[in-house]
Amino acid sequence: MRYPEFLSPGGTIGFVAPSFGCAEEPYLSAFDNAQRKWKEMGYKLQLGPNCYAQEGIGISNTPPKCGAELWQSYCSADNDVLISCGGGELMCEILDYVDFEKIRQARPKWYMGFSDNTNMTFLLTTLCDTASIYAPCAAAFGMEPWHPAIQDAMALLGGRQLRFAGYDKWEREWLKDEEHPLLPYNVTEPSVIRYALPDGRTNVESLRGMSIGSAVSGQAERQQACACPGGLAGQGGERPDGTSPDRRATAAKDAVADMTADGTPQIELHGRLLGGCMDCLVNLLGTKYDKVTAFTERYQDDGILWFLEACDLNVMSIRRAMWQMEHAGWFEHCSGFLIGRPLCHGQEMMGLDQYGAVYEIIRKYNVPVLMDLDIGHLSPMMPLVCGSMAQVASDGTHYSVEMALL
Repeated sequence: MRYPEFLSPGGTIGFVAPSFGCAEEPYLSAFDNAQRKWKEMGYKLQLGPNCYAQEGIGISNTPPKCGAELWQSYCSADNDVLISCGGGELMCEILDYVDFEKIRQARPKWYMGFSDNTNMTFLLTTLCDTASIYAPCAAAFGMEPWHPAIQDAMALLGGRQLRFAGYDKWEREWLKDEEHPLLPYNVTEPSVIRYALPDGRTNVESLRGMSIGSAVSGQAERQQACACPGGLAGQGGERPDGTSPDRRATAAKDAVADMTADGTPQIELHGRLLGGCMDCLVNLLGTKYDKVTAFTERYQDDGILWFLEACDLNVMSIRRAMWQMEHAGWFEHCSGFLIGRPLCHGQEMMGLDQYGAVYEIIRKYNVPVLMDLDIGHLSPMMPLVCGSMAQVASDGTHYSVEMALL
């Protein structure tokens, strides 16, 4: 895995708009204010040609122009890091105009963004073995004052911090608008962490009573199931584990290794972070840009710690997306799952909620799952280094993620 150099004091931040730019309010004023703040912090700025463009459909400009801006800015020596102006709808259409071979050969550079930017953050990691940062886009840095999550993103970009803890509250209703472009996150909802563990323990009511993997058997059978994870996704077979269990099995057993006297779980997950917005991921699946199986095979000894969140998908769409990724073999070497709050948080359709949409597909892997985390579209979001090795600790109420550039 290639890790870029962090942003140094006085360094140059480059901005690109491979998805939407900042041409309209509230993004226009927010981006302008963010630039002012960065300049006051001593950074130099370089704006790509599409940052204020509004010529495309679902993106800032035409796919050829957006693609060229992206890879040329990435390979340029005139900036030290890149931050995307915003998310959008059709960033996938620029991929045919992005020269990933030149990116692969270039000096690695941090790229930060989320949502539609999964088309870059995920592919940088899986196609180019280059780490990226899944975190807020540029306009979010214009809020007054900065939420701790924004401070965390800058701390990560500058290499000052690699361990982050979950935030106390989250935003259900977005108040920012044309007249109030600089409002901070409207955090009103207490954060509640949900979990489902390989031994059947869960604090999600809709998951109680499920036959969770081998949890219905004894502890010895449970450990045996973890040591010999299933074969090709969807086939339900067993795969020989060689002379010792892989890290996925170790992580699964570690997740329930310790319990406090009152039964509070001491949950630990380990693995190489990989993921993004499911809306984009399933769109890439099966295309020429889908090299996930090869990637997970390369890093199987680390175990793949998937982080996933959803934007426009309802609970049925999330269920279908999870089924599709599972049947494509993406989860074959998983060591655990970190699931962000979906934009459809709280939705139930025909007896299916956001927890069942995820867990009923992946429970066969006998790995720990944490849900309703600070990842994605219901702010705040914790910055994550896609491609890094991570250790996640949780007591079922709080959680932290510590990343290592290994």
